[in-house]
Amino acid sequence: MTEVVTDSEEDVQGEVEDLSPPDLDRTGTFQQVTNLLDIMDSEPATTDTTGSGVDLRKTLASGIITEKAATAPSVVMSALIRCLQVPEISPQRKVNIYSILQEIIQQQGELEEQCVQRLVAIASREMRESPEVEGYVNAEVASDTLVALSRNHFSLVMYELQHHLKPLSLTDEFVIVTLAKLANGNVFEFMPYMGITLATMFTMLRLANDAKMRQVICNAMETFCETVQFYLRHLEDSGYPVMTEDQFALKLFPMYRYFVTVWLRHQNPEVKLGVIKALKPMLNLLLPNDDLREQVYDYIPLLLAEYQGSLEALFITQVLRQILEMSVSTNTPIPQMQLHPLFTELHVQVCTKAPAQHQFSSQNLVEIVHCFIALAHSYPKELMRFFFSQMEISQEAVRVGTLTLIRAVVSANEPRMNIRTVCLAIRVVKNTLSDTRSKVRMAILRIISQLALSGYQDRIKGWGLKYVSVQLTLSTYKLTNCRESLYHRDLEEKMVHKVTMDTVKVITSSVSGMSNEFWVRLLCYIMETNYTEALAPICISLTNLAERQLQSQDAEAGVASKNKLVDLPTPQKLLARLLVLMSSPYKGEGRGVAMLNLLRTLSQSIVPFMADVWETEIPLLVRYLEEHTEFTWNQKAWEDKLFQFLKHSLKKTRGSTWILRLSRELNNQMENFDSPSVEKGFLYQALGFTLAMAPEADKVEVLLLELLYKTDYSNGFDREGVIVCFGLCARGQVKTVLNVLQDFEERIQESEQSWQIGAWRKDHPWGRETVKSALMVMYSRVASYCHPQLLLTLVDNPITAKIIHHYSSSCQDISLKMAFMKSVAQVTSAIRGVQSLEDFQFAHKVTLTGTIAAIIKAEPPDQLASPVRTMAMDALAHLSKLKPFYSLEESSELMDIGIYSVISLQPPGGDNESMKALYGNALSALEQLMESLLQRHLDPKGLQEMVHLLEKWILSEKEWEREKAMNLHLHLVQIYVQSIGVCIPLKLGQFGTLVGLVAPCTCDTHLRTRLASARVLSCLLDLHASQTCSLWGASKEKELERCEKDLWGTDADSILCASARIAKAVCMEFSSDELVSLVQKLCENIGALGPQHDKASVTWVSTFLQTRARELEDKVAEILGAILVHLPVAEDQDVRRLLIEGILLLAHYHQDTVLTALLRQPLPMESHLTEVWLAVAKNMPFARTMLRGLMGRLQSRFTRRVNATSKADIWRMAAVDPLMTLCTIHLLVENMDSDDKLSDLVPDLIYTLLLQLGSSYQPEAASPTLKTWRLVQPGPLPEELTLQRVTVKSMQLLFRRLHSERLLWALEEQSVWTLLESSETFLQGVSLLARLCVGFLAGYRQRLLELVLRGMDSDVLSCRVSSTAVCFMGEPVLHQEKLLRPAVLLLERGAEQEEDEALRVLSLRALGNMALGAPRKVKQYRKLLLETCLGSLRVPASTRATAEGMEALTKILAELREGDVGASFDAISEHCRRFFDNESELLRFKAFKLFGKLAMVVGISKKHFFKGEVRKAWVPLLLHCQDPCSNTAQACTATMFQCVHFWGWKSLERLPRQGEASADELAVFQTTMCSVLTQKKPAVLYCFLLETLTYVRNNLSRIRIASCNLAGIMMKQMSAHYLKKLDFPSLRNSLQELQLDTDPGVRRAALETLKVLDGCSQHWVSASPGGRS
Repeated sequence: MTEVVTDSEEDVQGEVEDLSPPDLDRTGTFQQVTNLLDIMDSEPATTDTTGSGVDLRKTLASGIITEKAATAPSVVMSALIRCLQVPEISPQRKVNIYSILQEIIQQQGELEEQCVQRLVAIASREMRESPEVEGYVNAEVASDTLVALSRNHFSLVMYELQHHLKPLSLTDEFVIVTLAKLANGNVFEFMPYMGITLATMFTMLRLANDAKMRQVICNAMETFCETVQFYLRHLEDSGYPVMTEDQFALKLFPMYRYFVTVWLRHQNPEVKLGVIKALKPMLNLLLPNDDLREQVYDYIPLLLAEYQGSLEALFITQVLRQILEMSVSTNTPIPQMQLHPLFTELHVQVCTKAPAQHQFSSQNLVEIVHCFIALAHSYPKELMRFFFSQMEISQEAVRVGTLTLIRAVVSANEPRMNIRTVCLAIRVVKNTLSDTRSKVRMAILRIISQLALSGYQDRIKGWGLKYVSVQLTLSTYKLTNCRESLYHRDLEEKMVHKVTMDTVKVITSSVSGMSNEFWVRLLCYIMETNYTEALAPICISLTNLAERQLQSQDAEAGVASKNKLVDLPTPQKLLARLLVLMSSPYKGEGRGVAMLNLLRTLSQSIVPFMADVWETEIPLLVRYLEEHTEFTWNQKAWEDKLFQFLKHSLKKTRGSTWILRLSRELNNQMENFDSPSVEKGFLYQALGFTLAMAPEADKVEVLLLELLYKTDYSNGFDREGVIVCFGLCARGQVKTVLNVLQDFEERIQESEQSWQIGAWRKDHPWGRETVKSALMVMYSRVASYCHPQLLLTLVDNPITAKIIHHYSSSCQDISLKMAFMKSVAQVTSAIRGVQSLEDFQFAHKVTLTGTIAAIIKAEPPDQLASPVRTMAMDALAHLSKLKPFYSLEESSELMDIGIYSVISLQPPGGDNESMKALYGNALSALEQLMESLLQRHLDPKGLQEMVHLLEKWILSEKEWEREKAMNLHLHLVQIYVQSIGVCIPLKLGQFGTLVGLVAPCTCDTHLRTRLASARVLSCLLDLHASQTCSLWGASKEKELERCEKDLWGTDADSILCASARIAKAVCMEFSSDELVSLVQKLCENIGALGPQHDKASVTWVSTFLQTRARELEDKVAEILGAILVHLPVAEDQDVRRLLIEGILLLAHYHQDTVLTALLRQPLPMESHLTEVWLAVAKNMPFARTMLRGLMGRLQSRFTRRVNATSKADIWRMAAVDPLMTLCTIHLLVENMDSDDKLSDLVPDLIYTLLLQLGSSYQPEAASPTLKTWRLVQPGPLPEELTLQRVTVKSMQLLFRRLHSERLLWALEEQSVWTLLESSETFLQGVSLLARLCVGFLAGYRQRLLELVLRGMDSDVLSCRVSSTAVCFMGEPVLHQEKLLRPAVLLLERGAEQEEDEALRVLSLRALGNMALGAPRKVKQYRKLLLETCLGSLRVPASTRATAEGMEALTKILAELREGDVGASFDAISEHCRRFFDNESELLRFKAFKLFGKLAMVVGISKKHFFKGEVRKAWVPLLLHCQDPCSNTAQACTATMFQCVHFWGWKSLERLPRQGEASADELAVFQTTMCSVLTQKKPAVLYCFLLETLTYVRNNLSRIRIASCNLAGIMMKQMSAHYLKKLDFPSLRNSLQELQLDTDPGVRRAALETLKVLDGCSQHWVSASPGGRS
């Protein structure tokens, strides 16, 4: 047979290999499919980590193949089959091909048989021969492909599989797997093969030794059994021959037996699990068969043995349950001999802890319970006997497990569960009632509860109820006396108690005819237990019992019998107990409703006179509790409702002692509750409330005094409870309460030296301060609850007086301070609560205020350790509302104290909730205090005072201080806006100040500070808009809101931008005065905080100035002053830049005002001012404008003043420091763009600087105003800061900007700058500078000329002087520019004035220079020129003027002829000779030059006249040729030689050239001249001698020498005739006097002349007639 199979396989293989359709290659399908498969085999471009993403290319390739198969399925399938046959094909490619084939099969349905056969053969081989290393993937897809083919080609596939399924031969596992899949997918088609398949597989069981193969067979059997069951359920749908259930069972049983006996013992857990899972469907087919069922029972021990293995117990139990339940349903019990092993194994599973690896232990227990229930049906007696034996074991787990199973058995609601079984179960339970272990007790209680629920109530009366009562008492006792170290036991006891309460609830709701003893036990339990968690169910149970008893006819008899047995609680005690417990209605599972219902049920029995009230009130209370939960209810509201209920109830007592008895019961309840607790707090209130309604005051005093003595004052809760009690009692017993307090103080013997309180309490000795604090608060609480009609008479004395006394006489620790403040707050609140205060004046207000203020000051400002300051501020806030009211000064002082004590506190960090609460309360108290104080001063002054107090904190360096201050500001401004509205407008400028303080904080580094500041601005704007009727509207409000949202960001630039938008939005809301105050405040705060704050300030300033600068003419000075004052404080460059931009913006619109303000700053120029001007210099057009303004300020000093017509004129004409102006010009010129030559400004700058330099040498240069300004700077100015030096430096800088190297070289070469720096050489330097400017700066000449002429016409002397010095008369420019005539006229005026010598000199010089600059015009203006210059000679005012006049005449005469001079010639000659012997060398020099020029001008008409002039001037000419001044001597010599020809003697004309004659030559000339005169005109020589002898007394030694020498020459040449006319004695005396001259030269010359005189005298004697005789 094997050979046949082999041959057939080889045939198939050969057939497969030979078949290759011829059309594949022709159509190209094979190549296309191959290419597409290659694409699918490539790595995907993207992968999905979850496996859900598929490569798009792979999907498209597969889709293309599938689509192609739709049109040519055989071709495509053949191609795919051929691809499968390719050698060395990859596993993934096979998987892809099989997947595509499955899609095609599902898509096409019927296929060609040839293709199907080939595919079946290939897939079968692939399925069977795939190596394990490939993970069975190929076998799996091949198997799936066969299953897909089976749907339409079942016979082919089945034939192939059956071909490889042979008896006694272990087939491949995937053959079995595929058969199982075929059976599952083709039930009815597979059924004909099922029998042979099962039979063949049975022959394989012995051969399957591999675990994997066994698992495959088990799984296949499970599938086959399920398929059979499906087939049996749908027999009518089957078209094949029918096979009965018994037939299937007979075929299955051998396999079942083999599985249980052989394979179940396998060590592999996977095999065991597979076997167990296969047993369940197999049993479904086997157990219905009666014969086979008995055989199945035989194998139960084998199943039980598996509990000892590692297999999950749940699966074994499920099989056992299946067998047991079938035995019950078929009424064929299992053999009795198997009961004990079955009981034991199942019981062990319940009582022992499941292994950790078992995951289904809880489900296993459920299955075991069902097994025991099934056993209880079949063998109840045997089961109970087993349970009884197990209960004798003392182990807790065994007993608990057994009791749990008993409860399950009892709870099974089966009709066949007879009473006998229950009785047996109860008998087992009773045997363990003495066990005290928690779990055992809970198990017993649950059985009792289950018995009651299952209808066996009669079976638990007696022992059951008694056990429940005992457990209730026992668990309560243990819970109330538990130890912290036994936490685990405590939890177990709580569980016992919970189960007990559930049992009580079940019993009371289901058991009828309850015993009185159980009723009384439950009622007493409520009154006595301290474990209140059980109260709700107990009350519910009692209510149920009470309702049943009231409905029964013998209720009264029952109650009477109960009263006889035990002592029931009194109504007062029961009401007190339930009231206090109801104060926490949601504790213990909502005990409030349960207790209210109990009271309502018992009302007729305990308090019939209150029954009607309770019938009405209690439902309302119940409804309230039902409408709320423990999370939504309000404790205070609930307590108020209870008090109303109590009040209405007590009104029914009609003044009896019932209230006092209730009060005493309430007092007795105090000991049952701990402190603190809600119940005890309610007790204190209820006691006070009840005592207030008590009729007998003396008994109330006793109770109150007793309460005072027994209270532990060291316990804060009890102390506060007593205080509340006394306060509530004061509602109806105020005098009684005050008497009790006074009596208490007297009894404890209060004194300042001793405090004997400890003697009254042995257990809790009292502290002095503790009692004092309690007494203070008691008095204040009495005031709070006191009737208003009595309060005003008692508040000052004794209440407030006692409070002050107790505080002042104590050590004043923290607790006492807190009690004191609390008392003050309560008393003041009580007073304010009185409606008819009228003119009530609180007498102790001043004392209390001072004490509280001192308490606040004593608190450390940077540390918060107690709520003292919070309570103190709260007390002050209350006091502020009472008369007499605080003044503004007092309110400000209190505000300051409160702010200082709170605002420095640093916010608590971390999770310290208590500190956070303290901190928040302190802030809230400060807000309330400031609000209360502000309410009394709701006016602008009060608002400003408040802001003033907060300002230093708003500008604090600590962010938490700024935040708190800003929040306070916001709160108070909101209060102000809401309260004041439009009633009282703000003061002028106040709005701007308020906004200026807050605006920079919109850029604070702290978010909450930014937001708060934005809200403050919004409030201020609303206030301003309401008071000014401005256009502030909704659009701007929305813009402000948008800006506020942007402040939430973290980027500093975005925040600054949002702040700027706020400024832009609100800028139009400010008047000019408000804007000034705003800018002043913004500038004031610069430097107070960090750079961001400063940037915000200047951003606001800049925004406002950009928008409003044009309209601020009247306020520019104030704004600029504020900026300049605070500019030095700004350290950040951006801040300084924005401020400077603001200044420049103001200057753009109001140049004169800004310029004046800047120039009035002190020298030396500070750095911030330098920055301003440097910023100006960077903007060239603006810098030019400012330069013009600066020049205008300098030039204004040299122009005629006019009356101001506007404020701009006032600022423009205001006096400024010229030195500051010059420094500014220098700074601007130095820092302006060096490439700009300032062509349009150079002439004006040169001229202005020259004018300023000229004025600096005048006496008025240092004006009083300037001296005053300079006093601002201590000490003298630096040496370089002088008008002259700064002016010269500025001019040097200006000329360097012209980039004319030749000009600069000429200026340096001729030392122009040195000349300009000296007052003596200034005018010379100016002239040189003017000459060089004309030469090198031709483009600026016309403008310079215009400026010079304007200056020459100025009223200011220095201006005229400087302008005249610059006057370009020596250059042709004036003539060329047609400006000569006005220049000449101005010079004439300058020359004729006598006010200033320099001006006269310069004017004369300029007139003389006309001959150089416009020689052709001299003749035109000769008369003016000659008369003007001659005027300086006629009235010689000064040497310089006279000399300049002669110099000018010399220059003018050079351009004129004799006829042009006219009559002036004689005057010139005559006046010129006067200066020959002048003491001034200059005048002598100029006179000789002028005389020489006259000699050159003389024509025919004046020749004779001039000859006489020469004769008159000859002796001075001869003498001054030896003038001590060399220039004068040369000029004189030259002039003398020019005049020689007027003598008409040829012998004298043969002379050396002018100016080159030596002393010897002059001597020869003089000798020759005297010789000629002796011969031709001896009389003239004699006159010359007499004139010469007059010079021997000349002041000049050289002239005296020359005169002696000339006299000697003359006497030598003189004839005897004229010698005799000489007065020799007189001459001798004169010459002898010269012997005493200080100059030795004079003495020698005089001696030589004296010798000549003596010789002449002797000659004359010898020549006379007397001599001859």
